[in-house]
Amino acid sequence: MRPNNRRPDPGGFSGEAVLLWAAVIAAVLAIGGVNVAVRIGARLDGAGQAVPGDVFTLFFGVLKGTVPWPSSSKWVLVVFLVVVVAIGAAGVALTRPARRRRTRVDRAAAYMGRGRDVQAQGRKAATTTAKRLGVDQSPGVPIGLTVGGRRQIYGTWEDMHVDIWGPRTGKTTSRAVPAILDAPGAVLVTSNKRDVVDATRDVRAGGGSVWVFDPQGIALEEPVWWWNPLSYVTDEVKAAKLAEHFAAGSRDPGARTDAYFDPAGQDLLAGLLLAAALDKRPITDVYLWLTRPKNDDAVSILNAHGYTLTADQVAGVISAPERQRGGIYGTAQQMAGCLTNRSIARWVNPQRALDTRPQFDPAAFVRAGAGTLYSLSKEGRGTAGPLVTALTVAVVEAAEDLAARSPRGRLPTPLLGVLDEAANVCRWRELPNLYSHYGSRGIVLMTILQSWSQGTEVWGEAGMKKLWSASNVKVYGGGVSEASFLEDLSRMIGDYDRQSSSLSTGRGFRTVSRQLQRDRILDIADLAALPRGRAVVLASGSRPTLIHTQPWMNGPHAAAVHASIAAHDPQAPATIASAQLAAPAAGLADGNLR
Repeated sequence: MRPNNRRPDPGGFSGEAVLLWAAVIAAVLAIGGVNVAVRIGARLDGAGQAVPGDVFTLFFGVLKGTVPWPSSSKWVLVVFLVVVVAIGAAGVALTRPARRRRTRVDRAAAYMGRGRDVQAQGRKAATTTAKRLGVDQSPGVPIGLTVGGRRQIYGTWEDMHVDIWGPRTGKTTSRAVPAILDAPGAVLVTSNKRDVVDATRDVRAGGGSVWVFDPQGIALEEPVWWWNPLSYVTDEVKAAKLAEHFAAGSRDPGARTDAYFDPAGQDLLAGLLLAAALDKRPITDVYLWLTRPKNDDAVSILNAHGYTLTADQVAGVISAPERQRGGIYGTAQQMAGCLTNRSIARWVNPQRALDTRPQFDPAAFVRAGAGTLYSLSKEGRGTAGPLVTALTVAVVEAAEDLAARSPRGRLPTPLLGVLDEAANVCRWRELPNLYSHYGSRGIVLMTILQSWSQGTEVWGEAGMKKLWSASNVKVYGGGVSEASFLEDLSRMIGDYDRQSSSLSTGRGFRTVSRQLQRDRILDIADLAALPRGRAVVLASGSRPTLIHTQPWMNGPHAAAVHASIAAHDPQAPATIASAQLAAPAAGLADGNLR
């Protein structure tokens, strides 16, 4: 079988071929029309005229005058031509919408994955995997509709995802929202905008509780519940992890760190976080300690609870020379700077001695298996990003603990994590090292970035490559102008062999020579200018595939999402109108998705 990356020259027919086919079609219509006209005309006239049985004899007989032309034949011929023109016009009308929906890159689908190439991502295979894992509600995470073959493809409930979509390319409407709506169990979402919350919260509320962590007022949510970050800190290891989240979230992307003061400040912050957790203090007390370098309350608390080495570490900083101590404390203060924001404090501290607001418990949330947690933060210094990261990690680690105690070491119902704007609001440094492990636990994560360089700013080049390689499903949605990333992606998509022909004449001879020329299926320019409504999917074990993206407006939950937006978005009419105008037409009803 010839591989589908070998095709003749895709540039179309040559001029000679067009003329040849035009002549053939004209001859067929002429011979057919004359035959139909003479035979039907002779019957209508009732003259008993003998008509030759051979179509060519009849045609040439009419031309020579040896076969009479019945008087009714001219009207039959007119009707025949009208029918032919009508059929041609109908064919053009039916194919015009399909041609109009085609983009300049759709020709590449012929050389990419389709049919058996994407069978492992089809509905049947995904449903089989879901049933094996005990999931009956959904076959998997929807990805899109293949351009070649029009097959709906999914990521299974064992697959991990990484998406790279440039700004305003439809990642929320086409990836984040559909994934959230089709999730069978608990969902964890991070973002820096309210759109994903407004679109999905009421739909998700039908299956479980909804929690919106909005310490910076992005969705104008009031703190009707609270979460104590120190509830995550149960020992020095968890304290060090929480301090790392504060450190990562407080730095500008790509900022250089000091080899001494940054690690020392992070260790000091970890010790103070542990002391505050042990003494049941609010987390804002940690910042108070950082403003008072000579206060040794934390040392006493750590010693009283048996953490003598951590106590000695903190005491060593307190007793250090003034300039050294000031540098370490100043660095730790910068890391914990978000705690000075009073709006943030309302979400992570009890409001009074007896706070009647419900307190969020990550373990209980995971055990319930049907709720939705939205964590929102702005970008830059002083934001709630460290707390969003800490809350995300707390939920995921609680899910991992539950999975370890569940049959087969997996969650009974998968947890979906949609980490939108992960490089801005959820800088989880250890994520690349844990990615492949979570897939085996039933914790399906979708990390959405705006560019490759965003990932390298957070995880470094090696970490970003590790995250990319650990993902079973990689989706590129366009809008990126980084030549090195696009070059690597173009190479992964592959080449095709283009057969070209050349004609030479001389001394009465014509010579046709054919050559195979290897070209990129999608080059850098194609990928940089990928049209809206198209995306490239690279899935484990399958050939790279070009897909139609499937925004929520074309899905089964469209009416419910419209209602949710109308109920929560202050600018609902404008938001819905903008989404509908920006969404590419799928051109297919849900029933046509396979």
